[in-house]
Amino acid sequence: MEFIADLHIHSKFSRATSGDMVIPKIAEAAEWKGISLVGTGDFTHPQWLEMLRNDLTEEDNGTFIYNNTHFILTSEVNNIYTKNGKLRRIHNIIFTPGFSSAEKISQYLAKYGNLKSDGRPLLSLDSKVMLEKILEIDSDSFVVPSHIWTPWFSLFGSKSGFDSIDECFGELSNQVFALETGLSSDPKMNWTLSALDNYTLISNSDAHSPSRMGREANVFSGKISFFDIRDILKTKDKTRFLYTLEFFPEEGKYHYDGHRNCNVVLNPQQSEAIDDICPVCGKQLTIGVAHRVHFLADRKDGFVPDNAIPYKNIVPLEEIIAEVLDIGRDSVTVRNQYLKLVKDLGGEFNILLKVPIDDIAAHSDQRIAYGVEQMRKGNINIAPGYDGVFGKISILLSETKSQSNKNNEQEQNQMKLF
Repeated sequence: MEFIADLHIHSKFSRATSGDMVIPKIAEAAEWKGISLVGTGDFTHPQWLEMLRNDLTEEDNGTFIYNNTHFILTSEVNNIYTKNGKLRRIHNIIFTPGFSSAEKISQYLAKYGNLKSDGRPLLSLDSKVMLEKILEIDSDSFVVPSHIWTPWFSLFGSKSGFDSIDECFGELSNQVFALETGLSSDPKMNWTLSALDNYTLISNSDAHSPSRMGREANVFSGKISFFDIRDILKTKDKTRFLYTLEFFPEEGKYHYDGHRNCNVVLNPQQSEAIDDICPVCGKQLTIGVAHRVHFLADRKDGFVPDNAIPYKNIVPLEEIIAEVLDIGRDSVTVRNQYLKLVKDLGGEFNILLKVPIDDIAAHSDQRIAYGVEQMRKGNINIAPGYDGVFGKISILLSETKSQSNKNNEQEQNQMKLF
């Protein structure tokens, strides 16, 4: 069985997160999108853990279920500590197969931070020390470093990360077998680092609201099981890990270098030419993912490792609808069009990847069908994101409008006949 998994989201108890991030709403959004397996996020938060106990029914393979959506217990934590004379800020995702181990892990982490204050708690705890204790509590649990290139809070972040996995996890590096690429990078960028060849690259939404779920995800084959997922990631099994679904990385909010307040956005070569100093304010630029990858890479762009998991770039359906109709993504019109399409055509991912374009056109505006077609072909323009500002997708809008205008002219000419 082929299924889609989004293994990194947040609950309503995380900062800047929608109140709709509760299990019934999460499961509803998952069905609309075609996601079968979701990480719960935030199990370290006492209230969220209690809600998970009340809402989810435990299965016998380390997973839980609500209606038709399966869940595994996950929680992202923010490790802030000093190592080798430098302040580190690293986000890590903890995966565990049951409520008992989730409680024990939470009890341990509570010694290093206030778990009630945030669904993604701040912990004064070394990532390596944390991993060691988690494995001691439950050897089936595992840790995946989050969005590994984000400047401020990640394993390889330009502001407070490390230059290698060994530098972060030391002798426990062999216990880390998967890495999350994050919205601002895709597998192709990560393939330029030979040091990452033996790690399984996963992609998730890091969603703070139901509508953002699945903007990145993983496509697996086989049983929906915590232990199977763990084994797939540990062995980098290409027969069961089929591909990842990726944001176009330029759309991520830390892809290029820049300063948001100065309206300065630069590619790595432009930044290097001015010593990474903002030409407006004179302070150091926020160095983005593309620059950081370029700095650590030991291969040229385009190299594909033999054991690489494939990927497909997508644009969320709501963004396509909003772009081609030239209205806001969160508008009522976009929402209504989205819900009609996903209910008529079997879910968002089915529409983005599989449904014939003519069928999409028959159930919606011709412009939406055209937008999906252009997305599949990769015919898009992107103003890259930088310093916390998401990139802006443009799906060859002039052609879309031209097609729409042509259709309108044909309709007007037909009306003249009557």
